Amino acid sequence: MAETAERLDITAARREVLGQVLDTWSVLVLEELCESPRRFNELRRLLPVTQKSLTATLRRLERTGIVERIVISDRPVAIEYRITRLGKTLRDPIDAILAWVEQHLDEIDRARARFDDEAAT
Repeated sequence: MAETAERLDITAARREVLGQVLDTWSVLVLEELCESPRRFNELRRLLPVTQKSLTATLRRLERTGIVERIVISDRPVAIEYRITRLGKTLRDPIDAILAWVEQHLDEIDRARARFDDEAAT
């Protein structure tokens, strides 16, 4: 008898959080903020992202409790973004996903090549 895998329970709330945390810009922002706190313009220089996308990403991560926004000066206004204690707990799961990608990258590349070859014919 074949063993059946346990069904993933991806509720709407879980799907929303996964989408916010694992989207391209969020992962890149988290990578930078794990190194040290950063100001908005510093993040803009480090990441290939538009101002609008970066603003939206930071707001989503702040709302989710993963990033905090700190006012470090009133005149002129200076804002710094830091990863929270909750945000730091994402390090191990993201590292696990990256390790999976590294372990399977050759297989993924072969599958992509097969797919592209079949689509071209």
